[in-house]
Amino acid sequence: MTEIETQNVSFSYSEAKDVLRSVSLQIKHGEFAALIGQNGSGKTTLAKNLLGLLRPREGIVMIQAEDIRSKAVGEIARRVGYVFQNPDHQIFSATTREEIAYGPQNLQLGEAEIIDRTEQAMDRFNLTAYAERQPAALSQGIRRKVALASIYAMDPQIWILDEPTGGLDWRSAQETMALLHELNESGKTIVLITHDMRIVAEHTERCIVMSEGQVLAHEATRTVMERSEALGITPPQAWRLGSALDLHPPPLTAKAFCRDFGEKLTAEKGFSVGRS
Repeated sequence: MTEIETQNVSFSYSEAKDVLRSVSLQIKHGEFAALIGQNGSGKTTLAKNLLGLLRPREGIVMIQAEDIRSKAVGEIARRVGYVFQNPDHQIFSATTREEIAYGPQNLQLGEAEIIDRTEQAMDRFNLTAYAERQPAALSQGIRRKVALASIYAMDPQIWILDEPTGGLDWRSAQETMALLHELNESGKTIVLITHDMRIVAEHTERCIVMSEGQVLAHEATRTVMERSEALGITPPQAWRLGSALDLHPPPLTAKAFCRDFGEKLTAEKGFSVGRS
C-alpha cells in the first residue's frame, strides 16, 4: 500500500523560481525513510506540501490514495503528523499539558480519551514534571520533546520529522530514535528530514535525495551511499573510513566498522579480535 504519492508536483513562493520541480515519488506503508539533500534543495517545502501547509502550483499530492489538495490542514493532520525543525514554530499553549492535549481536542475525541492520550504522551517523553510549566520557558531539548509528544498524542499513521534529534543530548537522541523504531515496527510510516548522515545510515531503510527542487534518487540507503559522489552527499564517517581501509562493502555504522575491520585484521594478520 502506498502511503504518500506525489505526481509531478511543482511549487514556487514567487513567480521567479520553482522551489519544487515536477517531483514524483511514492512512499510505501511502513517505510522508514530519510529525505536528504543540501540546504535549499526543497526538502521542507516538499514536506509542507504533503501536509497541506503549502499547496502545489501544479501536480497531485496523494495521502493513502486520496488527493489532499482540497482537504483542510486539520483533516490531513489526522493522518500525517509533522514535527517542525524549530519547536518554537509549533508550540503556542500556556502549559505543556495544554500543548499536548491540543491535538487530540482538535480531533474531537472524548474527554476521557484526551486526558488518557495526554498523560501517556507526557509519560512516554518524561514530561510529567513539566506538565504545568510554560513550554516557551523550557530548554530547547525539552521543547523538542514537547513537540514530539504533541504529535504522539494524535497517533497519526504517517510521521514526518524535520531534524528530530536537533538540540537533544546523546541520550535523548537515542531515546527518540528508539521511539521512532517502535512506531515503525507497529506499522507507522516514518520520514526523517535530516542532515545527520550517521542517523540516516544507522536508522533508515531508504533515502530520498533532493537537489534543486528535484528528486535525484529514491533507493535503499546503502545504494545511495554507494552513489554518494554522484548524488552530492557525504556518507557517514564509518563508511568513509571503511572505504579508505578497503573494507568491502563499506560499513554503514560504527558497530559494523569495528566488526568488519576486526575480521580484516584477523584474516590478514592473524590477530584475534574479540567480538561483543
